[in-house]
Amino acid sequence: MELIQDTSRPPLEYVKGVPLIKYFAEALGPLQSFQARPDDVLISTYPKGATTLSQAAVPTLVSEVVHHLGEPSLTYCSGLETLKETPAPRLIKTHLPLALLPQTLLDQKVKVVYVARNPKDVAVSYYHFYRMAKVHPDPGTWDSFLENFMAGEVCYGSWYQHVQEWWELSRTHPVLYLFYEDMKEELSAAQNPKREIQKILEFVGRSLPEETVDLMVQHTSFKEMKKNPMTNYSTVPREFMDHSISPFMRKGMAGDRKTTFTVAQNERFDVDYAEKMAGCSLSFRSEL
Repeated sequence: MELIQDTSRPPLEYVKGVPLIKYFAEALGPLQSFQARPDDVLISTYPKGATTLSQAAVPTLVSEVVHHLGEPSLTYCSGLETLKETPAPRLIKTHLPLALLPQTLLDQKVKVVYVARNPKDVAVSYYHFYRMAKVHPDPGTWDSFLENFMAGEVCYGSWYQHVQEWWELSRTHPVLYLFYEDMKEELSAAQNPKREIQKILEFVGRSLPEETVDLMVQHTSFKEMKKNPMTNYSTVPREFMDHSISPFMRKGMAGDRKTTFTVAQNERFDVDYAEKMAGCSLSFRSEL
C-alpha cells in the first residue's frame, strides 16, 4: 500500500454518493483509463470482510504460487502502472462498490470472486481498524461508529448495498460469491477442508497438485497470516497504522460481536438489518 504523508484524520469525501477517505477519493481519476482483460480475476470484498484471507488464497490458485501476495489494487489505485506490466492472468483486488468500479471490468466479463462476511463481525472489525489506521476519520465511540456503519457513513459506504449489489450482479456476470465463515471453517480444518478451495479452482479454470492445495490450507490459516509481515502490515510506520491500538489482523473469528455489542445495540442492529435486507435471499452465518 502506498504510504500517505498526512495523518490528520481528514473527513470523508463523497464520490458519486460513496464516502471515501480523502486519499482514495483523490486517486480515483486514474481508474478512468484502466483497461481490463478478459482473463483478469477480480477479488472484491467490503472492508474487513475477509480481504486478507481471500487475497492470500486466491492468488495461490491463480498463479500457482503458495501464499503469493502483493497484487495490484484498485482499492488504493496504487498499482495501475504495475498492472500494465503484469502477465496474465492478472489478479486485482478492490473494496470499491459497483458505482465506482471501472466499467471495463464489467464489459470484459472479468471473473469476480466476492467474499462476504457477517455484518456484525464486520462492524466490530472495521471499528478497530478505524482506530488504528489513521488515514480514517476518528471513529469516536463504538456506539457512534455503529450508528455510522448502519447508515453507510463509513469509508466505501453501506455494507448492505455492497453485499446486495454484488449478489445481484452474479445473475448476469461471472461472480463466485463466497462467505468468510465458510472459508474460515475450511481453513480451520473442518470436515471438508478443501470444499471452498475446489469452488475457486473450478471457477477460475485452474487445477493444482494435491500437495499444493494442502500447503495453501496451511499457509492461509489466520494463525499463519497473523504472523506474516506481508499480511499483518506490521512493517507500516506507526504514524499510519498504530498496532499498539489494535493489530491489523486482530482475531479473525466469527462471533466477535458477542464481546462488543450490548443487548440494546444488538436489537437495534437486527431491526435495521431486517429493514435493509428485506427481500434479499442472502443468508449469513453468525457461528462456525
